[in-house]
Amino acid sequence: MTNLNDLYDMQGQSPWLDNLRRDWLRDGTLASLVAQGIRGVTSNPTIFAKAISGQDTYDEQFTSLIATGSVEDAYWDLVVDDIVDALAVLRPVFDSSGGRDGFVSVEVAPALAHDTEGTTVAARGLHERIALPNVLVKIPATVEGIPAIRQMIAEGRSINVTLIFSLTRYAAVIEAYLSGLEELDASGVTDLSGVASVASFFISRVDTEVDRRIEAAADGDADLLALRGQAAVAQAKMAYALFAEAFSGPRWEVLAAKGARAQRPLWASTSTKNPAYLDLAYVDTLIGPDTVNTLPDGTVADFLDHGTVARTVDTDLAGARRVIDQLAAAGIDMEEVAEVLESEGVASFAASFDDLMESLETKAAALGTR
Repeated sequence: MTNLNDLYDMQGQSPWLDNLRRDWLRDGTLASLVAQGIRGVTSNPTIFAKAISGQDTYDEQFTSLIATGSVEDAYWDLVVDDIVDALAVLRPVFDSSGGRDGFVSVEVAPALAHDTEGTTVAARGLHERIALPNVLVKIPATVEGIPAIRQMIAEGRSINVTLIFSLTRYAAVIEAYLSGLEELDASGVTDLSGVASVASFFISRVDTEVDRRIEAAADGDADLLALRGQAAVAQAKMAYALFAEAFSGPRWEVLAAKGARAQRPLWASTSTKNPAYLDLAYVDTLIGPDTVNTLPDGTVADFLDHGTVARTVDTDLAGARRVIDQLAAAGIDMEEVAEVLESEGVASFAASFDDLMESLETKAAALGTR
């Protein structure tokens, strides 16, 4: 047994891997991590950009694909093949958990982040193309993404809602999930257990932005400077309280009686960006039932080596609220922080996608196919 096994068995938190590479699928690395307790996999355009441009394991298939199609079509073929292979590795986890875990996430094209209809069509298309029960299609929680999320849930499709940075937007995500389930129920579907969803609440990037604002505003204020590195976990604890409230009571009980699964909070961006902070600052502090933590492979290794398995996600909620209140009193608006981070997140994924397309065009030209 490992710390990852204990995380799930003792605390009800599912550790997922925040990375996917074809060589890991071929050499057994992913299977080994699953054997050590990893229960799911997430991917995004940046992850695939690093994987495809950073190794030659894709070259043979890419060469074959671009002989008859476009570079972007070839990209999606490469991605879908990796997702399908990863789904096979995780399928035993999906089956043994009764559909609770064993998921692999794939994201719609980042250029669609502010296009409701385009996102809806793309998410539906990925579900139909992959057509396996343990795939989660990722849709960003932009204003335009929220209606697409609701529509996909109403169609009975499983969704990973990504790029959540604020409590206000998280509340909108929860509402989209609940109302989507209610529409699905009203359509005549009697068993709602086939729909799964997680809400990916980003963590470390919040501290990066808030710390920057603290340092700009502090002017030597020791009390304000002492709040560095606290905002992200404090906000996440408040998000967990919001989750616990939303997935209880009469409205939820009606859906749960028909098999509906709670939309679990997923802690994303949990590697430590500031070297002054502990390497597991965003892991050990957010452990609790009905949650997921997506860990980059380096953070997986750190947690296996010295992680602490103890329930922490709902400890000192009053202290968490006090941190957010103190930041507000200092003029640091968490909603404004979230707007900046969402914009940066969407732009970052789009840039990764565009850079990869450019590098694949260059590779295609070098191969004499363009």
